[in-house]
Amino acid sequence: MALRTDAAPFDRIEGSGPDLTTHRLDNGLDIVVIPDRRVPVVTHMVWYRNGSADDPLGQSGIAHFLEHLMFKGTERHPAGEFSKVVSALGGQENAFTSYDYTAYFQRVAPEHLGRMMEFEADRMSGLNFDDAVVAPERDVVLEERRMRVETDPAAQLSEAMAAALFVHHPYGIPIIGWMHEIETLDRRNALDYYRRFYCPDNAILVVAGDVTDREVVKLAESTYGRNACRSQPPARQRPREPEPRASRHIRIADPRVEQPTLQRLYLVPSSRTAAGRGSHALEVLAEALGGGPTSYLYRRLVLGGGKAVNAGAWYMGSAIDQSRFSVYAVPAEGVTPEALERELDAAIAAARDDLDDMSIERAKSRLIAETIYALDSQSSLARIYGSALAVGETLDDVRTWPDQIRAVTRHDLVEALELWLTDRRSVTGHLVKDRT
Repeated sequence: MALRTDAAPFDRIEGSGPDLTTHRLDNGLDIVVIPDRRVPVVTHMVWYRNGSADDPLGQSGIAHFLEHLMFKGTERHPAGEFSKVVSALGGQENAFTSYDYTAYFQRVAPEHLGRMMEFEADRMSGLNFDDAVVAPERDVVLEERRMRVETDPAAQLSEAMAAALFVHHPYGIPIIGWMHEIETLDRRNALDYYRRFYCPDNAILVVAGDVTDREVVKLAESTYGRNACRSQPPARQRPREPEPRASRHIRIADPRVEQPTLQRLYLVPSSRTAAGRGSHALEVLAEALGGGPTSYLYRRLVLGGGKAVNAGAWYMGSAIDQSRFSVYAVPAEGVTPEALERELDAAIAAARDDLDDMSIERAKSRLIAETIYALDSQSSLARIYGSALAVGETLDDVRTWPDQIRAVTRHDLVEALELWLTDRRSVTGHLVKDRT
């Protein structure tokens, strides 16, 4: 859902939270300005509405690979120049790829914002690299995968569980890609993907810091405004995940495992696909079940039963399509994952009756407090709003989130438990030490 354009050039968003302004350039680039004048610093972020779930069939990892190649120079600026300038200015930079978006950011003094925009706008339309840089950078990505996944049994379990949870949707494919497909990615794949998604009408510019809205837009018009839009913004083509029919179990046994673990994923709605307060209820449920040492699962499995040394839960609500809800536990000495799974099943079944109003209110208070603390960080501000807009949420969705969390009731949580935390929607994983 696009930002509003039915107002004056600046649409001021007021209410709880920071005082924002939004704008849209003639070429379709959406702009969000978040004034924060506590320190003379500015965070400049560009979010593209594409991620690994938009990788073409057989080219898993291309979104992440292209993120690497975006640092390999343009027709105007050779490889490495952008990064050297940021470093010389005492700034910071990075980029990241997720399932639904790719983002690039710099953090510099306000007087250097225009220069950051010049560089970023240039690589939005002028990326230029030859075959000589492709193979070495592909090797970098392959080594990254080896270090993060191939040598880590816990990462292998997580990857296998996601693939089992999403049997048809690309959320089941790792963001970095499958090894055998990364090996085949080439310059043509990268440039085709770049030309499809990297354009101003598929991007969101978020600037937070010691700036004014009008100076940000003036700079953006003179830099990003020179880039041409598409006749039609690129469309995302996502298959719909079928309704699950059976629970699934995955076991990885490896001699490198130091600590056995039990994990479970449930296929659940996201903030974009949930009806009513469904997504907010799942957020509160994750916090109430497993949000730290005062949570229900921790008290029952660790402090009460002594069956685990740790337990928790989390929910990935920010997604375009169906998402995942996780519960996990680490067995105590002498407790098998199978025995711990039975205890976990019993705890989840009993949660319908055991979660009382006081624990639910505590969970809501913790969630809201954590978000308020996050809003104290300039870079977190830019990330919260940028990621929400990149998946199709609105600024109003972000603004009203605390009120929506406060409105969640015990009935909402029980309904979420009964609808979504069911066996047929689950994938359970056991990570154990192989002693053979």
